[in-house]
Amino acid sequence: MRIGELAQATGTTARALRHYEDEGLISSRRASNGYRIYDEDMVVRVRNIRRLLAAGLTLEDVRAFLPCLDGDVAAAPPSARGIQIALDRLAVLDERIAVQIEARDRLAATLRRVAEGEIHPVV
Repeated sequence: MRIGELAQATGTTARALRHYEDEGLISSRRASNGYRIYDEDMVVRVRNIRRLLAAGLTLEDVRAFLPCLDGDVAAAPPSARGIQIALDRLAVLDERIAVQIEARDRLAATLRRVAEGEIHPVV
């Protein structure tokens, strides 16, 4: 199937598929006219990639799941390595959220001080 067909079958874009290919997560062969041709089994692989990305993992994280991407990732029992990858990603997300909460709190406090007249806005 051509790239547009794979994109439609998986609910993604041709650009994302080219990126996944550049990252080594999927592969294609070239037709005589230079078009990318994907095997039917790439549908399952791309859907699994998208499922893992939707769960909050990065493409780098997904790379560790390469041996599993052609099967039913959602139904497979999690591996110790998969759980560790997810825990590591969760820790990164928690840290980012904490930093954003601190920034929001500082901004809210400053706006309260402006509203209370402690700080005068600069014109």
